[in-house]
Amino acid sequence: MLIPGHATAEGTARFRDRFSTRLPGHFRQAHGLWLSSIGLGTYLGDPTAASDLLYRDAVTHALEMGTNVIDSAVNYRHQRSERAIGRAVAALISEGKVLRDELFLATKGGFLAFDGEELADPSAYFQEKLITSGLVEPHDVVAGCHVMSPKYLENQIDVSRTNLGVETIDLYYLHNPETQLGEVGRKDFYQRLVAAFVALEGAVQQNKVRCYGTATWNAYRVSPESKDWVPLREVWRAAEDAGGKDHHFRAVQLPLNLAMPEALAASTQPVDGQNVPLLRAAHGLGLMVFASASLLQGRLAEGLPPEITRHFQGLRTDAQRAIQFVRSTPGVTCALVGMSRREHVEENLATALVEPLQTEDYRALFVE
Repeated sequence: MLIPGHATAEGTARFRDRFSTRLPGHFRQAHGLWLSSIGLGTYLGDPTAASDLLYRDAVTHALEMGTNVIDSAVNYRHQRSERAIGRAVAALISEGKVLRDELFLATKGGFLAFDGEELADPSAYFQEKLITSGLVEPHDVVAGCHVMSPKYLENQIDVSRTNLGVETIDLYYLHNPETQLGEVGRKDFYQRLVAAFVALEGAVQQNKVRCYGTATWNAYRVSPESKDWVPLREVWRAAEDAGGKDHHFRAVQLPLNLAMPEALAASTQPVDGQNVPLLRAAHGLGLMVFASASLLQGRLAEGLPPEITRHFQGLRTDAQRAIQFVRSTPGVTCALVGMSRREHVEENLATALVEPLQTEDYRALFVE
């Protein structure tokens, strides 16, 4: 039995109110919802039962400490990350500790995913499950790992709903669509993008998804000369072609951290005849921006230079300082941080005890 409901203005405000005194400036409003400035990511970790238990505990603890944004993907840890989230959420709801309308659950589809574990012969597995079954046409598969055809996405949405145990996913991302540009031309890519968005608009109409977006790695932050560069305005136009002016394209996700500031600093996106950074382009379209890799998979958790750390008062660790940088960046809705252990949850979420940097303090990071 899937849990009904979705994140609402009333529910997320209720969640915010339980923590607002202790966590100043931690919640920000986006499309009527109150979302925590730090979200829990579930990418890293081995596909094992032991890691499943750690993730379930981490998700539980994060929700209890004031995070209501949880991010995953169907291919993370061979679907096990979604399933760990689902078990944690179901338990907390059954115990009356949270309500479904207080939580913002996001996941992604586009990459091929195993079912729980990687098999000895991946090619035979995917041939049987995808090609022979008719779920995927051979020409839909790019780079041996990526599919964004409507039929496949519709299937993956249902798989993720089952894994997460919810009727409705709050935000569903098309996962790294720029992967397609390695093998298809831009005209074909755009047609595939529109077809994918038509499927996602259909999922919204069926109440399987509340809104959708694109989760990328290179697409929005590399230069226009790069093969996998994608202009956000064209993605927006694809959403309009798929769903009209009232489409449900609401969010983008991309890396942003102290070592990868391109979303803030690199003018990669054409807007009104000039190139601007992604954050400015997204703001102009009213999009939520979720920053991935806030700690660059742990590489920014220690060893930050003193000229950086001195700007972050009241924080104990470099991990907290790196997270503070991302959540303080103007235009960022939420900084996503991979957290698979309770101790990481406690350290990282302690960042929220300190208000985000004020604009002048944030700017001082770039002025020496």
